Amino acid sequence: MIQRFIELGEGYGDSFELCELARVNKDRIYRAFIFTSPKNGKEVISIAIALKPVNDTNFFPIYICREGIPQTLPESKRLSTFTETLKELHVEPIRISIKHSSTFADNDLFYQYIIGILRLNHYIPPFH
Repeated sequence: MIQRFIELGEGYGDSFELCELARVNKDRIYRAFIFTSPKNGKEVISIAIALKPVNDTNFFPIYICREGIPQTLPESKRLSTFTETLKELHVEPIRISIKHSSTFADNDLFYQYIIGILRLNHYIPPFH
């Protein structure tokens, strides 16, 4: 099974696009994630949804908006929209603390690191 992150972006429009992807693919949602990571003494948030493969394909996409949401009180509009969308779809997001992507030489290594964490905790299926 090919498990790959598909990065949408860090902006407002990207997070709303992720919510729309979740609504359109509500029957395919495998899990949803809220990743937090420290950067310069502050926490930033990434939001993601993992979708089940289509038909007999072995492609397991994980759509992500990477580190574009600062963790604030009250909760940012992007994060609250994401959690409200998931609540509407009856999906409980999994919250995980991870290293910031700047810790890695490139984004591919960062995404391999996250896939390892998700597999280790049985949040996504193993390779077949």
